[in-house]
Amino acid sequence: MKQVLIPLAACVAATVVLAGCSGSGKSASASSSATGASASASAASSSATSGARAAAALQPKSGTNTAGTVTFQQQPGGVLMTAAITGLPPNTVHGFHVHEKGDCSAPDAMSAGGHFNPGGKPHGQMTTPDHHAGDMNNITADSSGNARVSMLLPSLSVGTGANSVIGRAVVVHKDPDDYKTQPTGNAGGRIACGVVAAS
Repeated sequence: MKQVLIPLAACVAATVVLAGCSGSGKSASASSSATGASASASAASSSATSGARAAAALQPKSGTNTAGTVTFQQQPGGVLMTAAITGLPPNTVHGFHVHEKGDCSAPDAMSAGGHFNPGGKPHGQMTTPDHHAGDMNNITADSSGNARVSMLLPSLSVGTGANSVIGRAVVVHKDPDDYKTQPTGNAGGRIACGVVAAS
């Protein structure tokens, strides 16, 4: 009886060890994938202080009445951006980006330069691996011409590093971003602009 039990126990132990190895392999792969996915977020927030804040007051440009406020708050996984925008044509969709220069002095806001792109990546949707740090989702106006939006931006920081949003500009565009046309997304003219400053 003892001779039967000993081999059986050995088989059970071997099965447990093999299962553990298999599970460990999957866990390592998932961990590696997660590490890769969060690399840009870690780099962006490395020089940022959790809870640090910045804000921009959007001013009308290109003869529009579009205005609003945009706030940025550092979070563990990136920057939480919240915007409240008024004066948009009712029920319309608009491109919305962080631009490289904190200069909204031009009447058409072209003084703000191109999209903020410290990583030298192609333009794209913020949910894809390749996109500008300043690429954000389109905003949609309601029937009164107002838009409220909040999103987490993993490629930005509120700090002093290369990806810091401070000293940049936030721009609302006339048309929707198609997320394909390089390097602007074919979003049209600039109808509101605000310089981002620490708050």
